[in-house]
Amino acid sequence: MRRWIRSLLCLCLALCGTAAQGADPVKYDVNFAPSGSEQLDGLIKQTSSLLSLRTRLPPAPFALIGRARADETQFVTVLHSLGYDAGKATITIDGMALNDPALLEHLNQLPTATPAKVRVTTQKGPLFRLGQVSITGLPPGFQARPGIRAGQVANAAPILAASAKLTADLRNAGYGFATVTPPYAVASLPSHTLDVSYTVTPGPRVDIGPITFSGLTRTDPDFLRRHIALRPGQRYSDTSLQAARESLLGLGVFSSVAPVPATTAINGQVPVVFHVVEQKRHAVSLSGAYATDTGFTIGTSWEDRNVFRHAETLTLSVAANGLGGTGTTAPGYDIKGVFTKPDDYARGQTLTLSAEGLKQSLIAYDRTGILLGASLSRPITPTTTITYGPSFISERVKQEGIIRTYVLAQFPVSFAWNTTNSLLEPTRGHSLALTITPTYPVVSSKHSPFVILLGTGSVYFPVERKAWGVIAVHGVVGSIQGASQFGVPPDQRFYAGGSGTVRGYAYQTIGPLFPDDKPEGGLAMDAVEFEFRQHITKTIGIVPFIDAGQVNAGSAPFKGRVNVGYGLGARYYTSIGPIRADIAFPVKRTPGSGGFALYLGLGEAF
Repeated sequence: MRRWIRSLLCLCLALCGTAAQGADPVKYDVNFAPSGSEQLDGLIKQTSSLLSLRTRLPPAPFALIGRARADETQFVTVLHSLGYDAGKATITIDGMALNDPALLEHLNQLPTATPAKVRVTTQKGPLFRLGQVSITGLPPGFQARPGIRAGQVANAAPILAASAKLTADLRNAGYGFATVTPPYAVASLPSHTLDVSYTVTPGPRVDIGPITFSGLTRTDPDFLRRHIALRPGQRYSDTSLQAARESLLGLGVFSSVAPVPATTAINGQVPVVFHVVEQKRHAVSLSGAYATDTGFTIGTSWEDRNVFRHAETLTLSVAANGLGGTGTTAPGYDIKGVFTKPDDYARGQTLTLSAEGLKQSLIAYDRTGILLGASLSRPITPTTTITYGPSFISERVKQEGIIRTYVLAQFPVSFAWNTTNSLLEPTRGHSLALTITPTYPVVSSKHSPFVILLGTGSVYFPVERKAWGVIAVHGVVGSIQGASQFGVPPDQRFYAGGSGTVRGYAYQTIGPLFPDDKPEGGLAMDAVEFEFRQHITKTIGIVPFIDAGQVNAGSAPFKGRVNVGYGLGARYYTSIGPIRADIAFPVKRTPGSGGFALYLGLGEAF
């Protein structure tokens, strides 16, 4: 018995020693032999755990072999995904195959300072193409468009996506319970083709049934039923459900909306329940911005998001502006109330009523006024909108020591075309707007009616993968017709300089000047801004930019002296938009402009 105990203890000690030696991490280097395809080589490296874990998680000898075997399997999957269905991947360690019985002992005996040499070799083999693409079980008359066809390269992504596309097409055609099996693929080595088949179970063709809402606490459900473009009895469509969801989210009342169709049809109709979560009815927000020319702007607002249970919004705001700016002469204020009512007399049409009291003390003029406005806005197409309605201005304006009182009636009409992909940080698309503002002086007969024409536009071009590099261009062109330069109130004339036109110049200082070098304002303006928005990391970016613009005393744009500014910006990207800091310099300083200007705020410059 003692001999057995002594032998067992010796065996345990030996095993422990071997385990301890096997647990020592192994250093290794990885070398990838070129396959002849940059795309394949890139994916091989991206999916390699040997490469990604080499320094972060050094393995024991046995674990290194296991890691290499897992990579071999993964690399074959990568080869198949690119159409190389006969491709092979081979990994050796110090020239030894992974199934070599002596490999583990070799790694155990490897000196600590000597890294193992791991070599990855991929053999693409012939490129496979799709052969026969068959779909069984389609309902009569349905035209299948799976997105793949015979003869194209047998990449895995579109083959797998075809199932989801067929399912979506069927459900958008009214087959609300349609299912499509994953693809069944058979490779033919002699012909280097891949035959793929799908099996469809369409189920019955159904319509939208009763529509109800879950989670409402204040909003009127009848208003929501009228608002969404979804009616009981219409053909079932997943796209229609998502459009209704986006429409409800666009009201600004809900933080989340989830349409949930029933799992079975009742008399050929599918009931739909929209599960919603209402936002808090009231919200308070703070805002702030700084520019060397306009100074600090600090504001706060209070919002009621659902005034009369029909998603009406009332926003009351107050802001102090012109605090310490080089382009201002004294602090000012802006007190404003805005009421919006969606679906006013027609679905998609929004009524906006506004009242505003403001005071501005700028180098160009001092202004104190009351503004009242009413407008209707409605979409013409999914990307175009028209906005129109009357507004009234009663104000006192002081320029060059002379105080004048104006009462103006205006009827602006705006056309907007927007295809950008984001409101806070667009990376592609364009945003264009044209505003025509007929203006009639109500009190004074000395001033003639005039029309303000203003066009603005922004275009965004991504130039890098994931839009980490974006070229952004913004332009503005304006002209005032029907009155002389000084027949137009000073605050209605055009000015340039500062954010929105030409950065680096003091606010409103570009254009014709009085003898004391204060801005006159003109009847025409044009400006363009170029930016290159470059991400350095996910949250940090830089933005070099150059701006140019001019203001003309006459009504013809593109005349006058062009002023150019340039600079560099920094961005810190957050979930609510980028925090912006721009420093700009004028190429040639104008009276009143400094050697540089700084702009701080939330959101891009345009």
